[in-house]
Amino acid sequence: MAASLWLRGAASGLRYWSRRQRPAAASLAAVCSRSVASKTPVGFIGLGNMGNPMAKNLMKHGYPLVIYDVFPDACKEFREAGEQVVSSPADVAEKADRIITMLPTSMNAIEAYSGANGILKKVKKGSLLIDSSTIDPSVSKELAKEVEKMGAVFMDAPVSGGVGAARSGNLTFMVGGVEEEFAAAKELLGCMGSNVVYCGAVGTGQAAKICNNMLLAISMIGTAEAMNLGIRLGLDPKLLAKILNMSSGRCWSSDTYNPVPGVMDGVPSANNYQGGFGTTLMAKDLGLAQDSATNTKSPIFLGSQAHQIYRMMCAKGYSKKDFSSVFQFLREEETF
Repeated sequence: MAASLWLRGAASGLRYWSRRQRPAAASLAAVCSRSVASKTPVGFIGLGNMGNPMAKNLMKHGYPLVIYDVFPDACKEFREAGEQVVSSPADVAEKADRIITMLPTSMNAIEAYSGANGILKKVKKGSLLIDSSTIDPSVSKELAKEVEKMGAVFMDAPVSGGVGAARSGNLTFMVGGVEEEFAAAKELLGCMGSNVVYCGAVGTGQAAKICNNMLLAISMIGTAEAMNLGIRLGLDPKLLAKILNMSSGRCWSSDTYNPVPGVMDGVPSANNYQGGFGTTLMAKDLGLAQDSATNTKSPIFLGSQAHQIYRMMCAKGYSKKDFSSVFQFLREEETF
């Protein structure tokens, strides 16, 4: 019974993570033409909004891939481009000794590593396992212990930058683990990101990511509130955004990912808040921050308020929209 619940939970989380638009396989194959003789296969598990472009950037750098996603359709374009597609995380571990996982939740990560067909069932000694999911730091530490028992190495390496940075290969990786293994991890992560930062022991990468996303949520809500107030005071939204971005209120949420439709092109607010980083995932990350704050007795007044706002959004139909849809939420909440 418990096992079936884990599997259903994993499938539910990965279903969201696997939704995206896919380019034609022919164009993917053309972009990824390479000499594979000099590089050994890399395993990649989790081909969703973030994992898909990350895996493609590994291909562009000449790495043949061993691919798995809980939804077979997520693997289709990779199979058509000539990559190996297998039927479980365990099969990935059997064929590759360097594996990257990119999954939505702690539950999904536990299932991918420790489940009935998880990585640990067939992992080889000396393998390097890099988890780029955003999960509870305590889960990363427990997974690291289990991996160490199998003679392999685990590192947590969550990312920041969003889908756009994943596509362009400009992500920031926050890496926790044995420092002596950092160079080996950086070789792969550098193919997908422009910043790869060593944070300390296992779990510190997750700690950095949780702090970053809490600040991101707070700044997005603040940007949405400021833009909404200015519009209601009669300001043109593009003009207001321009002023904010040349003033002290400037932030990533205002100058790179503005939440107001029509202000910027190429962001979720210009596409009915589709794609990007989902409200459900932001609420999850804020829950991790809340748990960590409780455990360390750290006051996070604004972080807690942001958590409640994103949970409320999930309950009111915004769960599948990008987290910048908080602007739309505020516009509709007259009682605020």
